[in-house]
Amino acid sequence: MSEPDPVGKPVPVTILTGFLGSGKTTLLNRLLKQPSMAGAAVIVNEFGEIGLDHLLIEASEEQFQLLDNGCICCTVRGDLVETLKTLHRRAVDGELPELSRVVIETTGLADPAPILHTLIAEQDLASCYRIAGVVTTVDAVNGPATLERHAEAAKQVAVADRLIITKADLVDGWKVDALQHRLATLAPAAERCLVADAALETLLDAETLGDARADRIAAWFDKAVQSVHDHEHECGPHCEHHDHDHPHHGHGQHHGIQSYSFVIDRPVEWTTFATWLDYIAALKGEDLLRLKGLVCVADDIDRPLVLHGVQHVFHPPTRLDAWPSPDRRTRLVFIVRDIARETIERTLAKFAGVRPAQASERHAA
Repeated sequence: MSEPDPVGKPVPVTILTGFLGSGKTTLLNRLLKQPSMAGAAVIVNEFGEIGLDHLLIEASEEQFQLLDNGCICCTVRGDLVETLKTLHRRAVDGELPELSRVVIETTGLADPAPILHTLIAEQDLASCYRIAGVVTTVDAVNGPATLERHAEAAKQVAVADRLIITKADLVDGWKVDALQHRLATLAPAAERCLVADAALETLLDAETLGDARADRIAAWFDKAVQSVHDHEHECGPHCEHHDHDHPHHGHGQHHGIQSYSFVIDRPVEWTTFATWLDYIAALKGEDLLRLKGLVCVADDIDRPLVLHGVQHVFHPPTRLDAWPSPDRRTRLVFIVRDIARETIERTLAKFAGVRPAQASERHAA
């Protein structure tokens, strides 16, 4: 884990995902009509011998890029990198208008985590682009059954920064409320909204860490830690959503996906803390879906580090000029699959020499 690099002005990249039929393309068409999408480029991934979705996207030829050689999370990540490089080069050379943002619409079966992994790991993209967030559409009609039956759908929800519920007008209000509750158990830190109630011009602004704005970072961590804790408190240690022994069985298990939050009261030594990050990524990287952190480092306690990790890869840490709130404690939020909370706590104590605060202590401040 290297020392943080300076903050630049890269183009924000939003990943728009959601299971088959959840309304991604319809939403994207509505968004492309908004003035706020001027200068946006759209990358659409299709999977199958005959692709149709790209024919439904109402974008100009200059705005639109199609990846149709396979699923974006598996076989065409190299194509994605080359497409992003080409977009940047053409914008710099004046062949395209200046890029304001990039939207990547995935297939309905895509796993967003490897896409995030690619955006973080590809060094040639780091100075040009930044992750602006994962926006996931969830169908109010079929969403509950889809989450139960398909691990891909649960993972798309779990890694989201913003969840957009579509087709809510087609079901009774209590069913929407039940879906909201279920989404909260799977992604407690994600923003949730009904597409009918959302302001379209800001719908893709799901940024939490990518823009390194102190006020947004503080608000996100406060909400995330509180939301994860509230769910743990509501369910208790024996809640079916936190069953570590049988994560794949029983209604509502969400395919072993869980969220944890940790607060560390005293400053950490960066060298040992970075060693722990490398260890946990090597040990559990496949199931470490996302990690976000605001870290108080002992050698510079006045300027915290912002961490963003996906599976085996961590984005170079960003150092803020000052703490975004009076609370100067380290806060970590994990989204994992089949990783016990105790594993994280044990390795944190062993490699970094620190003990996270208990739930009651986390909310004393």
